Amino acid sequence: MPMLNYTFIPLLATVLGSIAAVTRPPGKRVTSALQHLAAGVVFAAAATEILPQVMHGNSPIATLVGGALGVAAMLGLKTFEAQFKGPAALLGAVAIDIAIDGLVLGLAFVAGTRAGVLLTIALTLEVLFLGLTLTTELGKTIRSKAKIVMIVAAIALLLPGGASIGLSVAELPAAIIVG
Repeated sequence: MPMLNYTFIPLLATVLGSIAAVTRPPGKRVTSALQHLAAGVVFAAAATEILPQVMHGNSPIATLVGGALGVAAMLGLKTFEAQFKGPAALLGAVAIDIAIDGLVLGLAFVAGTRAGVLLTIALTLEVLFLGLTLTTELGKTIRSKAKIVMIVAAIALLLPGGASIGLSVAELPAAIIVG
């Protein structure tokens, strides 16, 4: 299966999560359980598959620069979220998060198919949760269930877009990829 096709698994999960949430909104316990499960699975995938590859890459400068850029991006996202409130803020934050998830997924496939598949599984759970959360929040201000699902689906399309950018790294010379 071509690597980009894997991105449609979490995209589909996001849309199905949105459809489920407009049909029967999840309770706080279910939402909390999914959030913790998704966070744990993403962390486990990164810790067991991606991080060891980074550590064995023998490129501390590339690792340091990549880590610093990742931290800066997350701090920027946190600053963005703090400045805005309500559904529009959540919409923007989720859009950025999904695009970054796609980018990371594409980069994981550049590192190796196994890393990409594991991260696909982990991100599927994460974006399922994001779809549920965003749908529930949008339901407070938008009455049309179809419109809510369409908005969530449009945001979910950022995942394959981000992955395409990440996968394009494979076209760079090896000296640039490994530092």
